[in-house]
Order: sequence, then C-alpha cells, then structure tokens
Amino acid sequence: MDGVINVLKPPGMTSSDVVVYLRRLMKVKKIGHAGTLDPGAAGVLVVCIGRATKIAEYMMDADKTYRGGLVLGVETDTLDADGNITNKSTSLPELSDIEVVFKKYQGRILQTPPMYSAIKHQGRRLYKLARQGEKVEVAPREIEIFKNKILEFYPPDQVFFQVSCSKGTYIRSLVRDIGESLGCGAYLSYLIRVASGQFSIAESISLQEIKRALLESKIEEFITPMDIALSQFPSLVIDDNAYTRVINGNLIGKDSVISDLGCIAEGKLFRVYCRKHFIGLGYIDANNMIRMRKVLG
Repeated sequence: MDGVINVLKPPGMTSSDVVVYLRRLMKVKKIGHAGTLDPGAAGVLVVCIGRATKIAEYMMDADKTYRGGLVLGVETDTLDADGNITNKSTSLPELSDIEVVFKKYQGRILQTPPMYSAIKHQGRRLYKLARQGEKVEVAPREIEIFKNKILEFYPPDQVFFQVSCSKGTYIRSLVRDIGESLGCGAYLSYLIRVASGQFSIAESISLQEIKRALLESKIEEFITPMDIALSQFPSLVIDDNAYTRVINGNLIGKDSVISDLGCIAEGKLFRVYCRKHFIGLGYIDANNMIRMRKVLG
C-alpha cells in the first residue's frame, strides 16, 4: 500500500496522533504526515503511506490555504484560544483600520515563530521550554503570504479571514502581528487548513471514513498514487531498455528519453516513467545527463 491520503484532521489530535492511529488501524509501519497542524486546528493533513513516505518532503513544500477566526483586544501566551490571557484592551479598531493592516501582511515578510511551537532550540522543543517558563530569542524567518483577506467582520472584535501562504507560515504568529499593528492585540480563535498543495478539504476523508473503507476493502479508492501526488512536476518517459540502469541509479543520456523533453531546465525535478510505470524523480545534471533523485518504482 503506497500512496497519499488526504486526511481530515479533527481538532484535539496532534498530527503525530493521527499518524499513530492510522499506523495501528492500517497495520502499516511506514506512515508519516507532510506538514504539521496544531492540535487545536482541523482540516487537510496530507498523510504518506509506504514508499510514499519518501516523497513527504515534496508535499511539505506545497503552499497552504487556511481559514480562521481572530478575536481582537485579547492576547494569550500560546497565541490561540487554548492559552492563558496575558493582556486585554478595550480600544478596538474599526473595519477600515483592520483592512489596512491585513493588506500590510502580504508578500514576503519576516515572521517570528511562536514560543509554543515544535521548533527546536539547542535540541529542545520551544513548547517544552515555554511550559517550563523559559523564554528564548526566536529568530525570524522569511515567509510569503500570497493572499490575506477578511471574509467577514463581526463587530466589535471578531474577524473571519482566509490566508494563502508558503510553507513554514504560522497563522498564530500572523494574528499576533496583526493585533500588535492594530494596537489592541489579538489571538487565533480557530483554524482550518482548507488546502495543502493540490489537496483540498472538499476531498478530505475523516478517520471514521478511513476505518469504514478498510472494513469494506475500499481504502484504495481514497489513496492518491505517488505520481499523481507529485503532479506539480513535469514527466518524462524513458526507453524500456534503460530500466535496469535507471532503477540502479546509473546516469543515462537524453537519447534514452522517448517523450518530449519540453522546456525542462537543468536541475529541475521531473517524474520518470519506464515500462509504463512511475519509477521516481529525476533531473538533468550539469553534464546534461539524467540522474535519479528518488527511485520509487
């Protein structure tokens, strides 16, 4: 069983909890997720099964889209509804001011991750340090917010919003920064990941549905094949005679390609097919030879 499942993660479970549950349920040792969701958040969690765990890194690189709510005038230590209140303000902004600040947080920006996160500092998770009352200087990271818009404003203090962003973006930190820019503070009241790369919440399957599909021997209907999960990469077909050399990691020349090379640039990954099967990811090296990056067939 090799492929990717678009799991609808429920709130209250960590992403690792979901993996452990599925590992036991499906009786498969190799299972991993491609992009952590906070325990309180729900939505799309891309789960890789079997050999597909080798492509999890490419799933993690995908852009994400979230919908969430924020509450103005209140700050918490975890930056979300699960934390302890650290500050309150009765001076709340008007919608026009909120719109101006939302537009400010678009494009490439530097963002400081929250203390309550799984990032490591000197080998220790930040959230563990935070629970022990320790505070460390967390270095800001460059992220990109493609779109950040208000969907609805519920006066005087609640905003429903949607964000499309690059990997590594913390929506809790975004809400914190928006609150600081407005001068009143804010916290994330709830969060739903509605898309991760090509996987959307409309096609997500719940843990209960996965369990039922297994009982009915229909689980294959919900598993996306590895090559389809990697459809962001172009594809090449290699001559059948090159199969053994390719799967053993040997270099091959472009004369072994029987499909159109198109505009594939040096160093750019592409899906490799041979003998009518997907066999992995490859690239053209500096010597104009085809080299495999991941052999999956």
